[in-house]
Amino acid sequence: MPGAIYAEGLVKTFGDVRALDGVDLDVPEGTVLGLLGPNGAGKTTTVRVLTTLLQPDSGKAVVAGIDVLKHPNEVRRSIGLSGQFAAVDEYLTGRENLQMVGQLYQMSAKAAKARAAELLERFNLGDAADRTAKTYSGGMRRRLDLAAALVVSPPVMFMDEPTTGLDPRNRQALWAIIQELVAGGTTLLLTTQYLEEADHLAHDIAVVDHGRVIARGTSDQLKAQTGGERVEVVVHEREHIATAGEVLAGFGKGRATVEEHTRKLTVPVSGGAKLLAEVIRELDGRGIEIDDIGLRRPTLDDVFISLTGHAAELAAEENGEAPADAKSAKSKGGRKDPKEVAK
Repeated sequence: MPGAIYAEGLVKTFGDVRALDGVDLDVPEGTVLGLLGPNGAGKTTTVRVLTTLLQPDSGKAVVAGIDVLKHPNEVRRSIGLSGQFAAVDEYLTGRENLQMVGQLYQMSAKAAKARAAELLERFNLGDAADRTAKTYSGGMRRRLDLAAALVVSPPVMFMDEPTTGLDPRNRQALWAIIQELVAGGTTLLLTTQYLEEADHLAHDIAVVDHGRVIARGTSDQLKAQTGGERVEVVVHEREHIATAGEVLAGFGKGRATVEEHTRKLTVPVSGGAKLLAEVIRELDGRGIEIDDIGLRRPTLDDVFISLTGHAAELAAEENGEAPADAKSAKSKGGRKDPKEVAK
């Protein structure tokens, strides 16, 4: 049975640009799916289709048990949406913005007022509650927009890069609110470029690149695709690199990779901390002085690099000022066939 958010074969083109190239998603009720990808990957276009803001050229989408194409108005009554850009009325105060949203959802004036006051405090906007939104900074507007998306607690929420522009304190506050929502049964589709955010919040992650889901799984499952643990060693003297490489090869699964300019050697291993102690003893026995040594697990950034050929942050910088999915979908070089990627 399909989950609270279900998509099958979604295709969306803009002229000769294929922004979505057959997206499939299935998000179980009460869970968070992190839709992870660089700017231009297709994340925002996917959200716009699932929230009825765009019609796909082909494919199927069901949200909260409702067909998105056949009954868009019913879908809108069952979802909450926070987009990439703050959608607040700049001539209303922060309090008035939130109360207006509540009343649009047919809350009583008293309930809307109470909910607005609660959210203003939770998003550190209490002191600015009665100022017009046009006097807010960009980060304050972002927080007000997120608060507006949470005035009611719909069964399905979509958040498109919700923490962009937030400082660490407010990002952590939003994470806590998201976790409370999901604990209460809300299903959330969260798009993000922040790998730490996906790692922290998402039960499941879908990696999107060039309009296609190229990998899917839990954070640990995706990390496992890039290999297991690695020992990293930085030797003190450059002339010891070759000997250290021989030592690491004896403990690792293959030859060590070497970064000559940093004197760092890396080798995939299995055995954990016990193995690390053995490596240290062997290096010491060979008279090799080291500046640093550590055991490292793969990160989501490693997953990104292995799947797409670039880091998420680098991809965003290369694309400039957050281009639309359609503009960046033109370049498809280096894309991996999802059939070749273990899911």
